[in-house]
Formats: sequence, structure tokens, C-alpha cells
Amino acid sequence: MSDTTVEKKTGEPTVSPHVYATGSRTQDEEVGIVNQSHQLHTDLRSRHMQMIAIGGAIGAGLFIGSGSALYKGGPAPLVIGYLIVGIMLLFTMQALAELAVLYPVNGAFYTYVVRFVDPSWGFAMGWDYAIAWLTVLPFELIAAGVTIQFWRPDLNVAIWVTVFLVVLTLIQIFGVRGYGEVEFILSMVKIAACTGFIILGIVINCGGVGDQGYLGAKYWYDPGAFKNGFNGFAGVFVVAAFAFGGTELVGLAAAETANPRKAIPMASKQVFFRIAFFYIINLFILGLILPNDDERLANASGFNSSFSPFVLAIQDAGIAVLPSIFNAVITISVISVANSCTFGSTRTMQAMAERGMAPKFLSYVDKAGRPVWCVVVQLAFGLLGYIGVAADGMDVFYWLLALSGLSYFFVWGSCCLAHIRFRMAWRVQGRDLREIPYRPPLGIWGSVIGLGLNIICLIATFYNALYPSPDAQPDAVTFFQAYLAAPIVIVLYLFWKVWSGNWRMWVKLSDIDLNAGARPLDIEDEDEIMDEKTWVNLPMRIVRALF
Repeated sequence: MSDTTVEKKTGEPTVSPHVYATGSRTQDEEVGIVNQSHQLHTDLRSRHMQMIAIGGAIGAGLFIGSGSALYKGGPAPLVIGYLIVGIMLLFTMQALAELAVLYPVNGAFYTYVVRFVDPSWGFAMGWDYAIAWLTVLPFELIAAGVTIQFWRPDLNVAIWVTVFLVVLTLIQIFGVRGYGEVEFILSMVKIAACTGFIILGIVINCGGVGDQGYLGAKYWYDPGAFKNGFNGFAGVFVVAAFAFGGTELVGLAAAETANPRKAIPMASKQVFFRIAFFYIINLFILGLILPNDDERLANASGFNSSFSPFVLAIQDAGIAVLPSIFNAVITISVISVANSCTFGSTRTMQAMAERGMAPKFLSYVDKAGRPVWCVVVQLAFGLLGYIGVAADGMDVFYWLLALSGLSYFFVWGSCCLAHIRFRMAWRVQGRDLREIPYRPPLGIWGSVIGLGLNIICLIATFYNALYPSPDAQPDAVTFFQAYLAAPIVIVLYLFWKVWSGNWRMWVKLSDIDLNAGARPLDIEDEDEIMDEKTWVNLPMRIVRALF
């Protein structure tokens, strides 16, 4: 056995911790790299990764957007829709974890799609993902400013856009470690707030505060659990995608993690608790204490935190101080997501530039491990936040945001597809599954389910874009504001096909490079035996799968 592996007492081979030692530089040795620069630093620790996975992307999509979903679909579609997207994302994260542990390379899922699926599709996914984060940043800056107006409506939002943009700029000085520490602190605040709301929601539902009395499941009967039929149900998916967007950053951070072999699987498993606890339970309780026909929820979209369903539920209970506290939590959450924007877009653009799929200057990484020019581009997009202050500025923003929500379905589906293609290539090239350091419980079938759910969500969103309500007629503006990302992806895909002159649909399984940047396990001999799966050890196998 080589010095890069050690052996557990059980006989199962595992990677030596020296491979991922602090200060080591993981790099993609793929021949596709044409613009090599300094390496990104591996300064993220396991605690950072877990907090990024659990609470990193909790923001306006949950605290504000869920109100719009409740108003359009009702409490049952709200929970079911978020649950479907959550299950889909759970399988996506498991697939991404397997790939990220074996290939902790720069660019993560963009690189995997290029290598295992098709370079043109990888080009489309990379730019679609980068553009989504670039356009979300100014939205989050305005959202943060609007939340401040909850207390100071006399101050112009532009003031707070400037303040928060300066704060984000200062965070970037500290590189990936700054991003990790900020997310660690802000995520703890969001987790505490979600936990507190669950407790408060139970008290409100039981009549412990306010003059509403015992509510129970009252609002599930009147006005009802479902609203607007299938149209309302289908409309939940884009809102849910926006709310869950950013969870995949765990995979993107693999190249800057000190020990991805340990941190990535642990973080991906935390997604289970995030979905079950911070989303599903919170939204279920929200549907119990706030009726879906409350007209105030019609304004619960974008960045209008005054109409957050969480804030409204607390106000209806007659609690004086908590609405302000929860609005402060929303402000913190929005800043957190804005911080994630600068990470998601910059790392993707830098990886693309290394492979000649983006302008060369974007590949530059300074000695401190910061993709400087990518950060400059991202912060420059933050200046678009001032457009939202203009009279007709929000019309521009609605079109910019049309690029983001649907993009996540394409990216998540592509992650599952890349994993499926990877496993197929692994089998075709005669490799042993025991060489893969981390394997999800359902293996390739989890990715098949994840890909299928992504396709179903895209179809449901397409239908909802045509018919937002049962009596609606197709409208071009409404359709493209909901589905603009799809034609953008097609244009990007065809552009790179024409530019590269490569019209093959797929990379051949036999031609896929399984070695570049890989960190496989060494199999000492053919007698290596994995733990036998029996009914006796089933409980422990379930515990290990979740924890």
C-alpha cells in the first residue's frame, strides 16, 4: 500500500490525512487548463463547511419568498413543494459529495460537467451559474437596505446599498477564510432564529400568546390546504429553488477545504437536517398560524421584509418586540447570501478562465489565494443595486432575477447527470468502486432520482410560467420572466458548440479522464472486504449515512 493511504482495523482502505494536510494545494491536473495561476488556498475547515451546508443559503427565499408561495398555493403545496425540492437537493448533494471528495478540484460541478458530460454543456452551466450569482448580489444588497427601512423609512435605500457593498469588499480582503468565518457566525444566528420560531410557532398555535386562541389545523380547513389547484402547486417550485439555492456551494468549496475527505461528506449529510428542520418544520408551522388568504402575503416577494410571513405571524400574535428582532435576522440572512454570491460567482468564473472558457484575466489568483479580478467583476455588479432605487429600476431587476431561480434546476440536474456519467465511465474503464473514498447510500440511483425530480420541476415551472393561475392566459412577459434562464442556457450551449467546432453530444465513456486531480483509495489486494450488509448492522448503517 502506498504512503498516501492508511488502513483501518476493519481492513477498509482509506486516504491518509497527509494528502489533505493544512497548507497542501489541491489542483486540477486536467489538460484542459490553459491559463495556470496561483492556487486557491485551502483555508476552510470542517466547521465552516458544516455551517455553510446547514445555514449558508437561508435567506430571503425562505423568510420572505415563502409567503408568496403560501399565498399562491396554500400550506400543503408549500410544504410538499419545498419537500420535493429538498429531497432532490439531498440526492444532488450526495452525488456532489462523492465527486468532490474524489476530485477536490477547482470549479467543482462545472469541472465535472465539462469532464464527464460535455464541454459545451459545462460552458453553459458554468456561465449560467456565474450569471445567476452576479445578478443576485445587487438584489440582496437592495433587500438588506429595505429591511433597514423597517426601522428607518426616512433614509434612502442607496445609503445602505453603499454600506453593505463596502462591508462585502472588506470581507474579500481576507479571502476564503473571511468568507468562511462570516458564514460561520451568520449561519449560527439564522439557525438560532429558525429554532426559536419553531418554538414560538408552537406556542402561538396552542394559544399561548395573543388573543387568537387555539388554532390547531384551523387554517388547513378554512381557507383550505390547497389553493389555485395545480397552478398554485407548480408555482412553489421556483420559489423553493431560490430558497435552497447556494447549498451546492459546499461542493464548490472543495478545492479550498483543508480536509475534503472528512469535511465534504459530513457537510452533505447536514443537508438532511437543514431540509427537515429549518425548512419543512418551519413552513409547516407557518401554514398553521397564518392563513393563505391573508392579502398582505400578496406583497411577500422580492425583498419586502415588512410582509415576511414570519414577521406577520409574530405581529398577529401581538408580540411587540419580536417583529423587529426577526427583521434583524432577515437583514443578517440577506447579508449572508450576498457574501455567498461573491464566493459562488468568483470561483466559477476563475475555473472557467483557467480552461479558456472565460476571459484570461479572470484566471488570475494572487499569492493570498484570492481570484482578484473575479472579485472586482462581482463587486462591480453590486453597483447595479443603485438601479433599484430609480423609478423604473425594479423592472430591470425582475428581468435580472429571471436568470437566477430556474438556473439552480439546470445546475443541480447537471450535477446528478455528471455523477451518473462518472459512475458509468468508472464501470466501463474497469475501476473498482472501493477506490472511491465516499459513496452515497443509494449510489447512482440517488442521482437518477435527483435528475428525474429536476426534470419534473422544470416541466412544472414551464406550465406555471404559461398559466400562473387557473384562469390565466399565456403572456410573453410573464413567461420569460419565469423561464428566461432556459433560452439563455440553450444559447450558451450552442455558442460553445460553434466556437469549439465539437458537435459530439457526449464525451465517450472510454475517453473520460478519471485520473486527473483524483484522490482515490488504494486497494491493497483482492481480499479487501467491505462491511457486510446485514439486518443486524442496519441501524448503525443508517446512523452513519445520516451523521
